[in-house]
Amino acid sequence: MTTRVFVDGQEGTTGLRIHEVLAQRRDVEVLRIDADKRKDSAERARLLNAADVAFLCLPDAAARESAALVTNPNTCVIDASTAHRTHADWAYGLPELAPSQRPAIRASKRIANPGCHATAFILLLRPLVDAGLVSPSAAVSATSLTGYSGGGKKMIEQYQAGGDAKLTSPRPYGLSLSHKHIPEMKAHTGLAVSPVFLPIVSNFYKGLSVQVPLHLSQLAAGTTAATVQRVLEDRYAGERFVRVMPLSDAATLSDGFLDVQGCNDTNRADVFVFEGSGQLMLICRLDNLGKGASGAAVQSMNVHLGCDEGLGL
Repeated sequence: MTTRVFVDGQEGTTGLRIHEVLAQRRDVEVLRIDADKRKDSAERARLLNAADVAFLCLPDAAARESAALVTNPNTCVIDASTAHRTHADWAYGLPELAPSQRPAIRASKRIANPGCHATAFILLLRPLVDAGLVSPSAAVSATSLTGYSGGGKKMIEQYQAGGDAKLTSPRPYGLSLSHKHIPEMKAHTGLAVSPVFLPIVSNFYKGLSVQVPLHLSQLAAGTTAATVQRVLEDRYAGERFVRVMPLSDAATLSDGFLDVQGCNDTNRADVFVFEGSGQLMLICRLDNLGKGASGAAVQSMNVHLGCDEGLGL
């Protein structure tokens, strides 16, 4: 049976990648809007309601407007914007979040695709909060190093044009400490305190790693690095798209550097735990256009439809 799919915002980075992924599949019919009607609300509404699955690859306000155009109760909306990620009526599209998440995604007609930074942060922290190793009241900080593709078309054009010396070095941003991913990072880890979060964009196209430093003294009494490693391994055992690496991964240490782009062109997230001197460094890396965006959206679609979760990925 063919699934009809419409991507509202098909010209953006996420929308284009979703089209590339779906082009491999014979079970999907992609509905396309004529270029001159992309801002025609009536035509967009027609296609949204004709689709079995509608992806919204739009800014927040536009995503809310598009969601409101959907009146067909059979249309599943998967929103790649920030607009609905903490909304109670929308399932959070991270199947690995908890044992109850796949049934929630399967049952819901409204799915909010996670943010790229948030996905990595949540994969690191949620199992530790659930296991009681990290207190919900803990004050946690994180940094994220990401490629420039996450900034969208304008930023991609700036970097690829060259000639600007400021773009040759890493650039911390979100300095108001109010990055748009923070609400979901807090809500979906179970933390009661917003993390202090610093994203950093650098001069490479894609790839992302989130780093969370912890003192063992911050964790539940008796917790060791091996305990943290075991909790993460147990949580993600059998998961196709989350790989927990060995404690203080020898291959990474032998090189001396983490390859931030090591998951590029995959829908995989790699989880690392490094230890030393009573401290831990938790790291999760992923492709910000894969598991951090388009791949995650297609994965949620597959879960919702009840087909092979890795189809096309």
